[in-house]
This record gives sequence, structure tokens and C-alpha cells, in this order.
Amino acid sequence: MPDPASNAELLRSLGRLARGLSAMFWGLPIALIVCAQTAKADWFKSLGILPPPVAMSLLVYGLWLMSRFQKQERVWRHALDRAQFLGLVNVGLSPFLYWWNKIPANPFFFAVVMLLAATSLLFLSQLNLVLQRLGAMLPDETLRLETRQFTTLNRVLLLITLVLIVIYLTLGRWPQPLPLWANTALSVLEHGSLWFLIILILLPLAMTMALIWKTKEVILDSVFRGEP
Repeated sequence: MPDPASNAELLRSLGRLARGLSAMFWGLPIALIVCAQTAKADWFKSLGILPPPVAMSLLVYGLWLMSRFQKQERVWRHALDRAQFLGLVNVGLSPFLYWWNKIPANPFFFAVVMLLAATSLLFLSQLNLVLQRLGAMLPDETLRLETRQFTTLNRVLLLITLVLIVIYLTLGRWPQPLPLWANTALSVLEHGSLWFLIILILLPLAMTMALIWKTKEVILDSVFRGEP
């Protein structure tokens, strides 16, 4: 017969996993909105530097809850640990959004904000890998297949975004006058920035949220049906 103590511990870890996924689901759009508005607007001006670190901390909290699940799985743990490290780096860098908003001409603040943008993309990419590892451990073949396909697509799009950011920053500091090809590339990146944002950042973010929600639903269905 199944060990009641083991079943109780598994149910508790599944419950924490579901709560962690919920924190990630809500934390991703909250962090995006809060950080974007702190950098470019004054919605949270009265709160000072607090909103970005608090929003980023919600993501770290979600990962901490998820870390209680299947501690013995080394591949899963390594992916989760890397995501937690990047999350903590984002928490530490996020106050510079507020300072850059106050002094946008400061080159050091700009450099740190660009570093935050890069580590945020790496965090989202690593989170997709975490979801892929998690899906491989859950008893749902459809979820496993969808997670593998969409996380791979998301990580490719995020890698393209990171490469474009590097190209844009490099061309922006290229000695003048720029070659024709460099001028053309810089113009395309500047004028197409909205479409690049939608396709290369918002699309992976939306697909990541959808995968998080579906994974949580599979876990809850497994718990309530008594088939963990």
C-alpha cells in the first residue's frame, strides 16, 4: 500500500508547485509593466525605487516555491537554480530603472539598464527551460510535447532579440560616418522597434504564460483526481 506520509509530502510539494506557478503567471506581466513604467513614465514616482525590486522578487518567490518539488531530480534542480540566480540578479539591477528615469543622460545608468534587459531575456529563456524540465516529469504526454515545442520556439525568439540588442548598441557606438549597410540596419531596428517588441518579446512572454497556466491546470487536475 502507498505510504500515507509520502503521499502527504508529495501533495504538499505539488501544492507549493501550483502556487509557485501562479506567482510566476501573475509576476511576469506585473514585472514587465512595472519596470517599463518606472523606466519611461512616472506612474510609481511616489514609491521611489521600490516597485521594480518588489515585482522582480515575486518571480524569485515563485521559483522558490517551485524548488520544493522533486528535490532529488538533478537536471530539474540545475535549471531551477540558474533561473533563481538570474532572478536575484534582476532584483539587484532593477533599482537602476528608477535612477535612469531621473538621469537618462548618465552613461553608467544606461549601461546597467541594458544589462538588466539582457539578464531579463536570459531569465525568461531559462524559465522556459525550467518549464520544459517540469513538463518532462509530469504524467501528461500532450503537455510534454507542447512544452518541448513552444519552449524551443520561445528560446530561439529570445536569442534573436538578444542578438538584435547587441547589434543595435554596437551600431549606435560605431565611429561616424556609418557605412550604408550599418545605417540601413540601424534605421530598420529603430523604425521597426514596435514590431520587434511584439514578435520577439511579447509573443514569447504570452506563450510562456500559457504554458505556465496549462502546467498548473495539469497539476491541479492530477491532485483532485488523486493521481499525482
